[in-house]
Amino acid sequence: MAAASTSPMLPALLLIALAAATTGAAEMTALDWACNFVGGWYVTPELCTSVLCADPSEPCRATRDAPAVAALAATLAVRNATATKGRVEAALAAHAGNVTVAKGIESCVQLYAGVVAILQRAAQFVATRRYSDARQVLDAAYQDMLIGVPGRCEAMAGDAAALPRENEAFMNMALVAHAIIANMARD
Repeated sequence: MAAASTSPMLPALLLIALAAATTGAAEMTALDWACNFVGGWYVTPELCTSVLCADPSEPCRATRDAPAVAALAATLAVRNATATKGRVEAALAAHAGNVTVAKGIESCVQLYAGVVAILQRAAQFVATRRYSDARQVLDAAYQDMLIGVPGRCEAMAGDAAALPRENEAFMNMALVAHAIIANMARD
């Protein structure tokens, strides 16, 4: 008898659950979808969103579709690497009197110059929706150039404090851009 008294409630509960699920799906942006389905263990949705939306002047939530999210990630990666390279160059000037540190920072500047070129090439492929080509460029440089640069720069400078904080933050941008573009290459 208890089952009979609760059964009329079941369709109502299912209807409420369906309405809630539909409402939630309608509110998800292209950015939300992209960030929810990349990286898994190495790029969480929170990391993805925070990296792509770090600059309030960028309309990250207004991206209209997955290609726009990929273009945003590629553009921000180039911009981030270029800005980081500039900050590292400023650190080089600030440590010019310390030959050992300056030599290491100078090597770091060269690493970032290479990273900028790689990311620019990948961004060109993303702009023309050649995601597999962009992924190949990024995959070839992933360990050594993209995510490895901050640690290598710290080791070369011999003093992590001599480097700007953007050096460490660059790795997150590289991870997110790689994950977004790799996901687009699978589609």
